[in-house]
Parts: sequence; structure tokens; C-alpha cells
Amino acid sequence: MRLQKYLATAGLASRRKCEEFILAGLVKINGVVVTELGSKVNDCDVVKFQDKVIKISSNTKKLYYMLNKPRGYITTSKDENGRKTVIDLIPKINNQRVYPVGRLDANSTGLLLLTNDGDFAYQLTHPKHTITKTYIVIVDGHVSNSQISSLRTGIKIDNYITKPAKVTKILAHNNRTTLEIIISEGKNRQIRKMCDAIGHPVISLKRIAIGSVFLNDLKVGKIRELRHDEIAHFVKSTHL
Repeated sequence: MRLQKYLATAGLASRRKCEEFILAGLVKINGVVVTELGSKVNDCDVVKFQDKVIKISSNTKKLYYMLNKPRGYITTSKDENGRKTVIDLIPKINNQRVYPVGRLDANSTGLLLLTNDGDFAYQLTHPKHTITKTYIVIVDGHVSNSQISSLRTGIKIDNYITKPAKVTKILAHNNRTTLEIIISEGKNRQIRKMCDAIGHPVISLKRIAIGSVFLNDLKVGKIRELRHDEIAHFVKSTHL
């Protein structure tokens, strides 16, 4: 098994995060630091992350949760600067760890998926899949129809033209505009940069859906297990 997949399957982190650990020299196979992605792990090998043995347990239950992320929490498993992370909100489940799938920046709120299934996390965050993400965004100022058209057709951010987005104006009041924005890609801070590009900085940003799975009435800071039909939706969307 490839090393990054082995680590993710063992529940260490998402496969992409495990790739970062490998490249940073934090992983050893049989006492030797391995920094090459794709290195193979055999049944007899001893794999360590920061000198802690990492094993795949045959009894490990795959877990799938959604969290309504509050403002002020960063989307990572651990922070070297001691900031609050989304993992601080999650009780240990049968002594098993889960980790975030994708990201929401610290000032954003709403739907975040968590799992210990490395393949599930990898497929959901892979650029080849176009799973939509729906946001409710409040921006400063009144957004014109021509500006909404720019967001819909694609706008330049970071020397990149965004893919077409679905944008609906919900409310314009008190020099603020509330928009629903649906995108099918996930560039870093993409919604905020899109709104900055049309001159209307984001005041608040909340993700309310991934694909056809909605946050609905889940309270802020709370988690719940994904239903079988919701897991099936993601499996079908990513051809897992």
C-alpha cells in the first residue's frame, strides 16, 4: 500500500495532509525517514509518525460526521500556535480520531465534514470531482446586476479565472447584500477573493451545503453522524 494511503487509512489525517507529513520528513518506515510520496508499505513494516507507531486496525470503524463550524476555529487537527481547532469541538468517538475534509477559514462558519476514512476524504477534495458547495454570503455595499453577472461567468483572482458559479441575490438592505453562491471548485478563500474582486468585501460567510447534503437545523458547534443516504450521495458523486 502507498505510504500516504496507509497513514490515511490508519486514521492519522487526510491523504493530502499525510503527503505533507511525508514531505516534511515526519514519517519513518522501519526506522528510516521516508520523504518520497508513493513509497510502499508491506505488512511486516513498522511505520512511525513523529516516533509514534501507526497501525491499521482491522476493527476500525469508518466514521462520517458533519459539524456546524463556529467562527474563530481553524480547520485542522492540530495547531502549533495553540489556536482553537475544529477537533476541540469533537468528543472522542470510541477512542477513534476523525479529521476535517477540506477547509473553512477561521472567520467562516457552517458545514464541515469529518471522517477517519482516508479514501473518502481524498476523493471529496480531489479537483477532478465537481461537487458543489453552497454558501450564504453577506457583503458590504449593494451588488449590481453586472457584478453578479461577472461572478456567474467567471472572475479573475490570483491570476486565475474562476469557473462559472450560480449566484442569487437574496436581500439588499442597510448597505449590505446577501447572496447565495454555489461553486464547484475550492480554491483557497475563493468566495472572499471573488467578492473582493468586484469591490464588495465579505462581512460573513456560511457554508450551508456540500452537494445535496445540507446543514439544515444543526446547531452551531454541534456534530451529527451522516445518514446512509448522505454517505451514498458522496460515494456516487466521487465514484468511490
